[in-house]
Amino acid sequence: MKQPSALPQRVAYTIDALLALVLVVAVGGNLAARTWTFLIAIPMWLAWATVAASGIAIALRRHRPLVAYGLGLGSLVPALVAGNGLGPAALLATACALYTVALEHPRARSLIAMGLGLVVVMIFEFLRLGPNTIASTAFAGGGVAGSWALGWMTRQRRANLAQLAETQADQAVSDERLRIAREMHDVVAHSMSLIAVKAAVGNHVAREQPEEAREALRVIELTSRETLVELRRMLGVLRSGDGTPEVALGPAPKLADLRTLAERAGQAGVRVELTGEGVDDLPEGVALSVYRITQEAVTNVVKHAGPSACRVTITEGPGEVSVEIVDDGRGEGSPSTTGGHGLIGMRERVAVYGGDFEAGPLPAGGFRVFARLPYAAKEVGTR
Repeated sequence: MKQPSALPQRVAYTIDALLALVLVVAVGGNLAARTWTFLIAIPMWLAWATVAASGIAIALRRHRPLVAYGLGLGSLVPALVAGNGLGPAALLATACALYTVALEHPRARSLIAMGLGLVVVMIFEFLRLGPNTIASTAFAGGGVAGSWALGWMTRQRRANLAQLAETQADQAVSDERLRIAREMHDVVAHSMSLIAVKAAVGNHVAREQPEEAREALRVIELTSRETLVELRRMLGVLRSGDGTPEVALGPAPKLADLRTLAERAGQAGVRVELTGEGVDDLPEGVALSVYRITQEAVTNVVKHAGPSACRVTITEGPGEVSVEIVDDGRGEGSPSTTGGHGLIGMRERVAVYGGDFEAGPLPAGGFRVFARLPYAAKEVGTR
């Protein structure tokens, strides 16, 4: 698997080329000046070939790691025999190439490459036994094993980071799907509930009270058009792919729109008393959540409580806002007994902000929904 470089490709290649050039010039200069005395004499052409192979291995390691490692091992054989400055130079080239092999190739293949390097080191170190054989073998073997370990750990770290990034991306997609599902549920459930109620009214009074039937149809038409606008807005966000609508299809609902919501509920036979809908300076996301929670709770009243009344109270405190919806419960059934995703969606909206959520029947009859949404003061500036 090709691992991404921590450095830009051009910079990494330039560093390798400079390192190879420095090694060739430094070691080649000593060879040309004949300042080194080899432990075992080797031809000068072989010494120069060793230097060239070491430099090429470093320069080539990012392009062809295995080829570069082969050149490094090839240069390591005469370098270990001759000793002196050739040994460290060839060992550096071999270690650099092995690091890249461990970084870019599967573990089994890189382990074989490391094992081959350790065998070469031990064989040629012990061919020239001396007082420093054990120390030099440990140094050379440690360099080979250490370069593999460093390359493998870097590979694992990058793989972990890639996995983390993929997990975060999947979580972001999941969160966005959940957010869209909540929005779709809130919009469609509320509107369809009103349409169903008014359609039932219109069907019931069509013969005896045609004017009221026409009024029901007018409400159905208006609600349907507004719902289509909301759906187009959400579909525009989906098509854009970055959370920005492709076209301006209408702003997201605000707390000021609760008055319209109350009027629609009134048309369905539920009288809504609003208190605190004029709360200002809330972050946009918090305000939208308060609106959607209120919308879902009022929708449940329309669906489950029959002709009744409910009270919506919005209270703003330091760094938090709360909303309470209480109905008189004169109808049959409740959201808790009829099932559905409404309460789940409201609870999830509150959980996003780490707030509190309560929903349940009241002892004297009726149903109460309460939500408290805390927010950081700095969020206000993101409106």
